[in-house]
Amino acid sequence: MPVRHLSDGNPDGTVLGQSPSDLISFYNATPTPQRSGSAQAAVPATAPTNAEPYGFSEAQAQAIVTLLNEIRATLVGLGLMKGS
Repeated sequence: MPVRHLSDGNPDGTVLGQSPSDLISFYNATPTPQRSGSAQAAVPATAPTNAEPYGFSEAQAQAIVTLLNEIRATLVGLGLMKGS
């Protein structure tokens, strides 16, 4: 089976989509525009600790879950992750 390459050999690389509204997908998923929203915000980091309390604050833990769910939704939406 011959393989088709998207590259034109340009040393600057290859871009998929010119704007956030361009529709893109992989693996025969329905093409979608770039996702946006506050769920994509970075989670503030805190200094690591080896004293109590360990881990994250409740707000940080919730923000991590929110961000991880957004990353998952993006990957599933693009077809890069099956999702089930």
